[in-house]
Amino acid sequence: MISTIRLYMTNPEQLMNEALVLEVFEENHRKVLILDKTCFYPQGGGQPYDKGVIKSSNAFFEVEEVRLIDNYVKHYGQFVKSDFTPNQQVCCQVDVNRRHQHNCLHSAGHIVDMAVFKLGLNWTPEKGHHFPDNSYVEYSGTLENMDKEQLKESIETTCNKLIQEDLKTSIRFVSHDELKHLCHFLPNYISEEHQIRLVVFGEDFFIPCGGTHVQTLSEIAKITIRKIKMEKGRVRVSYAIMHEHVI
Repeated sequence: MISTIRLYMTNPEQLMNEALVLEVFEENHRKVLILDKTCFYPQGGGQPYDKGVIKSSNAFFEVEEVRLIDNYVKHYGQFVKSDFTPNQQVCCQVDVNRRHQHNCLHSAGHIVDMAVFKLGLNWTPEKGHHFPDNSYVEYSGTLENMDKEQLKESIETTCNKLIQEDLKTSIRFVSHDELKHLCHFLPNYISEEHQIRLVVFGEDFFIPCGGTHVQTLSEIAKITIRKIKMEKGRVRVSYAIMHEHVI
């Protein structure tokens, strides 16, 4: 079975890489590239896909969408110039500002998680949606007997205090047994058979996550809690961020 090495798993700051073309084909009127390795992030875990370009000495491919199918990454898009052939060497270049925005939005969702934990709310994270037009985190829990406006203010204040601490993020891979001792909550979909990727905020907040994140929390200028409501039996905390473009 074809397998793509996903470079962002171990080096999420890498935004360019050399790769070999494994396959080129057409699917639903779009060209698809499969490479031996890629720094492009495929949509998943509540984080949108990367865009960018893949090029060789004589061809240029615009990446419009990226998806993970089983063990390989599909880069969907169109050739602007010429074409690639199998075993050809190419260069991948991720759109830097788009990735940075996604890093900030995804990390902000976990900052909300940290704030919820610090405030002692009896909520368990269930789902994150870290898209620019609609970012939120959902929790199993209740808003019963809570003042939503006061709660919104408390979470927002705590989030921005955490940003001011400018905690660094890092990546660790651990066994399921180690995970149980490190994390404040364990998602029920975590496999017990494989090494688990953790994103670490500071030194003591561990979150099982396959996404990309800021290197330090100060890359996010500010988090605003837009709304807190019950949605299909879960508490939904909607948020927005301020951040600077990279270039």
